[in-house]
Amino acid sequence: MQTNPTHTSLVAIGDSFTEGMSDLLPDGTYRGWADLLAGRMAARTPGFRYANLAVRGKLIAQIVEEQVGPAADMRPDVITLVGGLNDTLRPKCDMGRVRALLEEAVERLTPACKHLVLMRSPGRQGPVLERFRPRMEELFACVDDLAARHGALVVDLYGAPSLADPRAWDVDRLHLTDEGHRRVAEAVWQTLGYEAEDPQWRTPMPPTPPPNWTARRVEDVRFTRQYLLPWIGRRLTGRSSGDGRSPKRPDLVPYEGPAA
Repeated sequence: MQTNPTHTSLVAIGDSFTEGMSDLLPDGTYRGWADLLAGRMAARTPGFRYANLAVRGKLIAQIVEEQVGPAADMRPDVITLVGGLNDTLRPKCDMGRVRALLEEAVERLTPACKHLVLMRSPGRQGPVLERFRPRMEELFACVDDLAARHGALVVDLYGAPSLADPRAWDVDRLHLTDEGHRRVAEAVWQTLGYEAEDPQWRTPMPPTPPPNWTARRVEDVRFTRQYLLPWIGRRLTGRSSGDGRSPKRPDLVPYEGPAA
């Protein structure tokens, strides 16, 4: 990979992770690692263009059907693809189909850009990660294999201790905080060949005293009522948090927004 390269355009596709939840801005919109990355790249390249087609809740089949074609048609320098993790969290998940769809996406996107970036998604320490770890690691093995066969780049967030720390995750336990997104942006930045701005992004956060038993139980009750039960309800009724939602940056246009 070239050191300190010049890229003129970026298209990000995927689900809520790439849309930017839960890096909330004052106006109620989400920023996230892809916007932060685009801001850094735009600061180096006048006229830099950026599109973000990611929509929360999307499964890999929806990403392939709705986002891969438009992203390929834009023919940017860099495309980032993160998908399939929502599938692994479903009670019934056909991993063979997930792998096939991910391969289709990579085969269509690779010829359409200079660099295709894939990721081994981060996982928050806790019971959810332990329950779904085998599926997640099967997905990541597929990512590694596809990258090796098609010349894609892989950002290993799953192996980063800093992003396994619960403090890097929002209260919904599914999405990163602004600090978590900042570290992801740094990881992709370095993978693309830029000089590190934070060489220690993988380093665990400084230790802090754990919350007491009462505080943990209060947080568990809040999480269950506010996030877990609605999530289960959507799974049972076949609904998604992204139903009817459009991408926040659907067109490949000059970047405007907060830089890193």
